[in-house]
Amino acid sequence: MNGRDLVRSWWSVGVAGAARGPRTVRAAWRRRGADATGPGPRVRARVPGAVRKVVPGPGGGVIRFARSELRVLVAVNGAVFWGWDGAGPEPSYALAGACPEPDPRAELEPDTDGGWRVVAERVTVAVSRHGALEVLTPGGVTLRRDLPPRWWEAEDGGPARWMQRSEVPADARFFGPGGPVEWPRPRDGAHRLRNGVTGTGSAAPVTMPVQLVVADAGTHLLFVDNPWDGTLTLREGAEGAGSGHDRVGTSELRMEGGPVRGWVMAGTPARVLLTWASLAGAPALPPAWAFGHHHVREGAGGEDEVRRVVAGHLERGLPLDAVHLGDGHLDGGRAFTVDQDRFPKLPVLADELRREGVRLVSVVPAAVRAEDRRGEGVFPDLPDARVRYAGQAARGFAGVWHTVDGSVPFGRVDALCLGRAAHEGLRDEGPADERPLVLSPSGWPGSQRYGGVWSGEGAVGWPGLRASLARVVGLGLCGVPFSGPDVVGGRDGGCELYVRRLQLAAYLPLLRTGAVGPADGGPWEHGAAVLGHARVALGERRRLLPYFVTLAHLARRTGAPMVRPVWWPAPEERELRDCEDAFLLGDALLVAPVLEPGAVRREVRLPRGRWYDTVTGRAYEGPAKVLVDAPPERIPVFARAGAVLPVRAEDGGTELEVWAPAPGRSGGGLVVPESGDDGDGPEAERYSVTRSGPRVVVRRETEDGAQEPSRPVRVRGLDGTGAQM
Repeated sequence: MNGRDLVRSWWSVGVAGAARGPRTVRAAWRRRGADATGPGPRVRARVPGAVRKVVPGPGGGVIRFARSELRVLVAVNGAVFWGWDGAGPEPSYALAGACPEPDPRAELEPDTDGGWRVVAERVTVAVSRHGALEVLTPGGVTLRRDLPPRWWEAEDGGPARWMQRSEVPADARFFGPGGPVEWPRPRDGAHRLRNGVTGTGSAAPVTMPVQLVVADAGTHLLFVDNPWDGTLTLREGAEGAGSGHDRVGTSELRMEGGPVRGWVMAGTPARVLLTWASLAGAPALPPAWAFGHHHVREGAGGEDEVRRVVAGHLERGLPLDAVHLGDGHLDGGRAFTVDQDRFPKLPVLADELRREGVRLVSVVPAAVRAEDRRGEGVFPDLPDARVRYAGQAARGFAGVWHTVDGSVPFGRVDALCLGRAAHEGLRDEGPADERPLVLSPSGWPGSQRYGGVWSGEGAVGWPGLRASLARVVGLGLCGVPFSGPDVVGGRDGGCELYVRRLQLAAYLPLLRTGAVGPADGGPWEHGAAVLGHARVALGERRRLLPYFVTLAHLARRTGAPMVRPVWWPAPEERELRDCEDAFLLGDALLVAPVLEPGAVRREVRLPRGRWYDTVTGRAYEGPAKVLVDAPPERIPVFARAGAVLPVRAEDGGTELEVWAPAPGRSGGGLVVPESGDDGDGPEAERYSVTRSGPRVVVRRETEDGAQEPSRPVRVRGLDGTGAQM
């Protein structure tokens, strides 16, 4: 079988079989492999028992207890794998490739009180004689302690449910696992690890069993490699008045079945996310146009509707980069079909819009309607690696966005496989010099290898605005840097909420708006004031496009999220861990969205260093809380002193916006120009910034030494306003 045979269409591999009936669907579920099966024979209410035998191996070994066994492996990248009852790291949908090689310097050796331990360069793993697993820093400080798991066999002989309790330091804060949360840091209580669609059939939130824990001792990430439904119950710790009076933080994970296995990685936040990316895979690099403004329309009005939407934006000075067509453009709602009456010349329309700088993106329902089954939704065999999309690029589509059909089962691993089929199909058939865009509403660790996440409108009202920010921050910490909510107005908060949603989304990786009314579907439907505010927000987004492209390249190379919590560069500062109403965009900008109705001023917590208000140029010295203006036309944004931002110049080129360092200080930044190919892009350009009195010097650092920048430079922050405390 040659490569052409392997790259088959969705129809030939999936639909043709799926249309034969539910037997194919059941077969696909049976073929899901180790990720969908439990960890072997079990007895009711079982615990591991005491240690009986130890088998050392590369990077760790196997510890056998009276009623179970634990495999521990420290990989060369510093990540720690643990698996009970014979569960190994492979096969796994989450891993980008094979399990990393074990660390040859790490060995399983006896510990105190009959336990065992593995000492590695970045972490120490200790296992007690009854199966508690403890992860410690190289200095011996505990990061987490996982108590022995417990299993319960189902009455009908099905998969065994299991539970594991964990403890973290009293000062630790939990982040993740995504889902319908209103705050970046989840509150105490139970959090459902959803797997499927909601009761209304809408897309389930992306909830991944990935947990980032930040404490004084260090940061660590836990990934439980099990896609079954479950519940995570969290309780933050509290520090007492003296030694011995602390209350540790706890988490309790209850799963409905599946393997008991996972990974832990520790270090600085940047080191942790880099290690996580090396396991789950580097994020896909979206095309440059994907960081512009996307607008969603149903498409029921046909080609005239699309032209009217595009013209409405361009005539009013509103940048537009993509139009997403909904179910209205499909023939009878069937995936991969086009209504020929409404879109008789779709490729011609797509070429016409490209000349205007606008791409077309098609909706693809997760389930394919089988005509001979009276419209019932059926699945292609998604785990089959041969499944590919076919024909989308030929129709003129530059990308796809997925929806979930509530009439059929759909899980997070399905979303990963669906993203793979879309990404590889578009990549194989599309232009060689343009990367595809794939957006999904659900996913599983590893989904970032194929595309990003759109999270829909989310919760209504002002709480929904806060929740949309929490979702993007949480996904970034789970390794999914490209995400964003839909900005739709006119339903739950009037003009003010719509404007504040748009202003926030202008600084998030994915900016996607929806129709606000039955007419043309643009912000002009809310009147001249809203139109003016939208023009400002979208114009600033267009100006920052080179910066977003740079951040996307860096995310692919390092795993660092584009949108980061304010504690990211200084997790040891406890006050920053509790800051949830602002975020960092890269390492240069701090964005403070307006999250309350009627607010025209707001308080902002600034990290250490000098920060400039990007509109007024006023300088502030952190750490501090400052009260700043937040008028209806903008939200507060601050630039770090010494930062170098690539921005779009008035002539359409790229210039360097440099924010002056404080006197006697220095700075710098990285710039990755857009290459337009499907590779990792060109080398990053490194710039240094120094200040001597009123003079700011910018140099490009190369292997041949410092050179003059080849791009125009504009220095800001030298207006003589002075730093404010």
